[in-house]
Amino acid sequence: MDKVMSNRLVAALYVLPALLLLLVLVYIPIVLTGYYGLMQWDGIGAMTFIGLDNYTRLLQDSTFWQSANHTFLLALFSALSLIGYLMIALVLSGKIKGANLFRKIYLIPMLLSSVAIAQLWLKIYHPSNGVLNSFLEAIGFSNPPAWLAEPSLVLYALFVPILWQYAGFYILIYYAALKNIPESLIEAARIDGANPWQIAFRIKLPLITEVIKVTVVLAVVGSLKYFDLIYVMTDGGPNGSSEVMASYMYRQAFRSFDFGYGSAVGFFLLLICLVVTWLLRKATASKDTIQYS
Repeated sequence: MDKVMSNRLVAALYVLPALLLLLVLVYIPIVLTGYYGLMQWDGIGAMTFIGLDNYTRLLQDSTFWQSANHTFLLALFSALSLIGYLMIALVLSGKIKGANLFRKIYLIPMLLSSVAIAQLWLKIYHPSNGVLNSFLEAIGFSNPPAWLAEPSLVLYALFVPILWQYAGFYILIYYAALKNIPESLIEAARIDGANPWQIAFRIKLPLITEVIKVTVVLAVVGSLKYFDLIYVMTDGGPNGSSEVMASYMYRQAFRSFDFGYGSAVGFFLLLICLVVTWLLRKATASKDTIQYS
């Protein structure tokens, strides 16, 4: 009994630093954010308790709901982009020439900071001497658009670097999962006469279903709280056309100095992330028995 208690004490001592960091950096800020959301506060003076007024204001705020719509659109694009990442990983996991080189190329965005990526794509999207518009002019487009200044285009223009930024991350996850499939299963399928499409969609993909479910949750929830690249490239403009919930929260708290309302937006965003995560987990929950036809 003493040995068991001793082992538990040692395990607790190992876990304690991580728990303290989690408490200080995650749970206490969450509680404080919820508390500040009940206040009227400019971040400097005295706080005034106003109850749920900030949340009532939020529900009636058309600008917030516009930013929420942009956020959910980004989440949808992020989820759909996983199909492309998975197809690339399927190709790279096969025996093709130059697979190692392509893997390194796709991992390059992971080595760059969001600010560096934003600066790179600002140069690409530059309306007068950017790479993209110069190319369009070279192939015959006389008046290419200003990608980051057009309200109808800016959001979709931002999706491209965002999805490019995380391509290597998801491709690497899928590639590792596919490489973990026993080669004996693939060889047995080939002996039975299965073609590459059947091997990919009837053997490989069913075997990495759990990995795909995890990446869907990561992509969607990560998109809901995305901030940095949008902040650097457009700062939510023009006229809120690229505003997302995280950038709107930042604008209210640190630009308008309405920390109470900004905290309410942040806490509401947390609740949305929790609800979406729960819904995705319920939708992708594994059954006790799975049959493959």
